[in-house]
Amino acid sequence: MNFAHLFEAAMLVCFGFSWPLNVMKAYRARTAKGTSLPFIILIITGYVAGITAKIINGQFNYVLAVYFLNLAIVMTNVFVYIRNKALDKKVEAKNNLKITANDIKNVVEKEETMMNYTNSLDEYIHKPAVTAEKKNAVILMGGSVDTAIPVSNLAKEFNFNFDIYNKSAAKLSVANANDYFQKNIASLEPEGILLHIGESDLQLFKSDSTAFDRNYLNLIESIKNCNKNCRIALVSIENPANDKSVNLMNAHIKAIAAAEKANFISLENARLWNPEATKTSSAFAYNMGLKIRKPLRDVAEILYSWAFHNIKSNTTETLVG
Repeated sequence: MNFAHLFEAAMLVCFGFSWPLNVMKAYRARTAKGTSLPFIILIITGYVAGITAKIINGQFNYVLAVYFLNLAIVMTNVFVYIRNKALDKKVEAKNNLKITANDIKNVVEKEETMMNYTNSLDEYIHKPAVTAEKKNAVILMGGSVDTAIPVSNLAKEFNFNFDIYNKSAAKLSVANANDYFQKNIASLEPEGILLHIGESDLQLFKSDSTAFDRNYLNLIESIKNCNKNCRIALVSIENPANDKSVNLMNAHIKAIAAAEKANFISLENARLWNPEATKTSSAFAYNMGLKIRKPLRDVAEILYSWAFHNIKSNTTETLVG
């Protein structure tokens, strides 16, 4: 028996025994933090050098087999490191994109001016027609005022080349909007959604603006989970008396829109919008064979311009941009 080979094999076994434990520990940790890739590569280089020396000297024995075994185990550490590095990037990306209610509150508190909303529109009850609803449509999700907007008729009049449904509900609030979305809208997997909620949440906002923000953020998260490519637009709420609390609420909604990369649509100048110009341009595009989906801002201008001119004089509540 060659004791030199035996002791060399014993040395390799002792060195190599720790690597399977290291692999298991790294795999369970699910993070590459604390693991040095250069160190692992250095160990691999050493084993490759040892194997090369054995082959050059023609020493094909059980010691060489131990070298290969250790090399295979160390190589497994490399694959685990790559996997853990990918998990770290996913966690980091998620943390970078996560916006909290406190973040929204901090942004709003730094704003020096608040928007003044002066247009008005009353509450009106709308009974939507029963139709076969299709997926990948644009959804209007609002409160009492929005239920009166005849989106199907306006879609035909303005040559919308996509389906649009009014899924608004009287007294819809940010507190129940997420549940309402899950039960009534999520199955449609909308490709675009106009959110006009908050008119029933003034007391909640005054008492706990963080809860208001959190509820709104949860709703947007549910929409994105339903369709990660969904276009989202947040519409300002009514404020006929130019109430400071309502102004602040609209500022919060605007900040949420910016944080979530959604559109913010202020209805401040609803009376000045000119939907007929939009109709002319859309008719031209249609005649030219162009099939371009209207931006949600254009859709909102059409819907709420109609609402401003057709509903406000017949109701008791008002809508302000």
